[in-house]
Amino acid sequence: MSVGGSPARVVSCPTCGKAVAWVAENCFRPFCSERCKKIDLGAWAAEDYRVPEPEPPLDTELPG
Repeated sequence: MSVGGSPARVVSCPTCGKAVAWVAENCFRPFCSERCKKIDLGAWAAEDYRVPEPEPPLDTELPG
């Protein structure tokens, strides 16, 4: 239970998909464990996550 007696929110671990209660006692949130947290950090360090670049225009001729 969380503050006010309402049930804690449950989210999926971004690494393994396991259900995780979103509570202050879980120091790894949104991850389920330190292992999943470190796997995600390693993916960032290896540049596995990237912001896609916009596609260049097909017409590359300069006007004028």
